[in-house]
Amino acid sequence: MMQQKSQYFIHIFLILMLSAPITAQAALPDFTRIVENAKNSVVNISTRTKARKSDSENRLHIPNFPEGSELGELFEKFFGNEGFGERRRDSQSLGSGFIFSADGYILTNHHVIAGADEVIVRFANREEYEARIIGSDKASDIALLKIDAENLPVLKFGDSDDLKVGEWVLAIGSPFGFDHSVTAGIVSAKGRSLPSDNYVPFIQTDVAINPGNSGGPLFNLDGEVVGINSQIYSRTGGFMGLSFAIPIEMAVDVASQIKQNGRVSRGWLGVLIQEVTRELAESFGMDSPHGALVAKVLENSPAADSDLQVGDVIVEFNGKKVMRSSGLPPLVGRAAVGKTAKVTIIRNKTRKQIKVKIAELPGSITQAAFTPDADDEPEENFAMGMSVKELTKSTRKKLKLESGVEVTDIVADSSAQEAGIIRGDVITMIDNQVVATVDDFEQITDDLKAGKSVALLVQRRSGPVFLAIRPEDS
Repeated sequence: MMQQKSQYFIHIFLILMLSAPITAQAALPDFTRIVENAKNSVVNISTRTKARKSDSENRLHIPNFPEGSELGELFEKFFGNEGFGERRRDSQSLGSGFIFSADGYILTNHHVIAGADEVIVRFANREEYEARIIGSDKASDIALLKIDAENLPVLKFGDSDDLKVGEWVLAIGSPFGFDHSVTAGIVSAKGRSLPSDNYVPFIQTDVAINPGNSGGPLFNLDGEVVGINSQIYSRTGGFMGLSFAIPIEMAVDVASQIKQNGRVSRGWLGVLIQEVTRELAESFGMDSPHGALVAKVLENSPAADSDLQVGDVIVEFNGKKVMRSSGLPPLVGRAAVGKTAKVTIIRNKTRKQIKVKIAELPGSITQAAFTPDADDEPEENFAMGMSVKELTKSTRKKLKLESGVEVTDIVADSSAQEAGIIRGDVITMIDNQVVATVDDFEQITDDLKAGKSVALLVQRRSGPVFLAIRPEDS
């Protein structure tokens, strides 16, 4: 009897469980509250660029042909009433933005307003204002606008560092001019580096972003702005699942500098860096590849005035871990100019901390080009599948090098070829030892252990680069 009752209650319990509604945990998030709170703070931005016409004296006017003349119609078709003069029409573009401060400052992308003669800001209630461009920064793609308005509703800013990959995020913008469109997705990755943007650690999402969304806010589930939607990866011009947002901390920093100083100042360390590969990590005694490998210390730079050396692997900057080389430039760029930064490195398999006084990034830094000479041909030497020779005076002058040996030939299927060494490379360091002459090259390579990766520093046309080579048994 008791067994029958137990089976009965189990049966009833299963029925109730199967008929129960889906729990809140399994349901999709509700974005309505975020949209309701943010709608009056997100704006549509339209711009107009006036046509630039050529001076009338540079035009060739159409002759007065008889009415109905075929030749006259032909001229009219191709040149119009203004002759050969430049006849560009006014161009327009659309974007998005959001209120930065209650007194009328608005954040958007640099590329939204670049070259604009007129900028119009439109709110959700259809109120329009003509905006002034306070300033913009192409490197970070941030622009700051100002409208004559007060007591505007300001959004709450969050911390993009707290975002987790897989977390829900929401975008509001004006794709293709459709005002205040809402799209949602998840964080796909963090700290993405794009080829044209060295100083922005982008937030990658799969939120549907299209032309017109640029400059609009990216929200977390707490309704806080964590980024500014800036770019998409597309082969068609439309959304393909790869969207990139500028972290809000960087945007606020840039906008604040523009507002206060009218320009953006970035920190400068003065090193050329590269990725640490698995083979290079092994040669440096690292458990796994991470950090930024210093390939060159620039002259008259903060790094040159510090203890930083070529071959150091920077693994932390001001307490922030550097997992990939692309992660270092944004950290340095945001560092305070004139302040001392703490740089943690790995040198000779030992962890060490160095202090560097950060300077302001110069306007441009040029690299010396290298073209191998056919001057005098010094004596060559051969090791590890390559032949080398002493540097000529002209090569040293072009590269601004005091020493090194030039690679003149590579043996097929050798360790040198597998390492990626090419003719014309100038080897300046092997296994953290300076190579000044062919004799140095010979002595260092003779002492290397076969089968263990070591790092070579070579100078190329494009600049210095570390390569990992695994010496073979002699």
